[in-house]
Amino acid sequence: MSAASPSFQALRAEIARIEAGRRPPGGVLPFGLAALDRRLPAGGLALGALHEVAGGGDGAIDGAVAALFAAGVAARTQGPVLWCVTRPDLFAPALEQAGLSSNRVIYVEAEDEAGLLAAFEDGLRHGGFGAVVGEVARLSMTASRRLQLVAEDTGSLGLAVRRWRRQAEAADFGQPTAAATRWRVTALPSAPLPVPGVGRPRWFVELIRCRAGACADFELEACDETGRLALPPHLADRSAATLAWTRRAVA
Repeated sequence: MSAASPSFQALRAEIARIEAGRRPPGGVLPFGLAALDRRLPAGGLALGALHEVAGGGDGAIDGAVAALFAAGVAARTQGPVLWCVTRPDLFAPALEQAGLSSNRVIYVEAEDEAGLLAAFEDGLRHGGFGAVVGEVARLSMTASRRLQLVAEDTGSLGLAVRRWRRQAEAADFGQPTAAATRWRVTALPSAPLPVPGVGRPRWFVELIRCRAGACADFELEACDETGRLALPPHLADRSAATLAWTRRAVA
């Protein structure tokens, strides 16, 4: 059968129709922050995709800031959230502060990373979670591709929180994966207050890879109780044309 024949073209169209019928329609989850959303294709994080986030500096070990970033994303989804770990040190009250209620979270503690990746994949394949989060150190191209394909097939949102036991191991984040976006989040000093107290935490957020998009850096206020990020006041009062985001080449 010739590729140009009407029968062949009709067969291709039928296969495409069947595949479209079994795959949930795509969509995005906006951050609700124009300065960030306009850097992402279609204006938000792609649903039915895998996304990675790691902590910068010392945060590569404790993973606290990366976990809070992921919690803020998960908080803005609907339904339960599956969170897979190998270390039982996840602090639920901190997730609450980032907008993710503990009543929504189902925790899975795996013995090792092989078990965690299996649970991560099963959660994505289930298709009934608002988001599936996995705290993982090593994420090969093969493993990330499997997660990405399952997420695409079910329309699930996958968040891989990269976390290492030694600072030297964080170099693994430089290896390519199949994730749609890759983020690095570093804690910054909070803005001083006019009265004694601690201001809202601030983050330096790096979008270091974005499929079909460009990379950028952002100075942002951390997730609030609804999972929303915000511009610091000294930046929010400036026009978009004067915001000094630093562009980088797509990884």
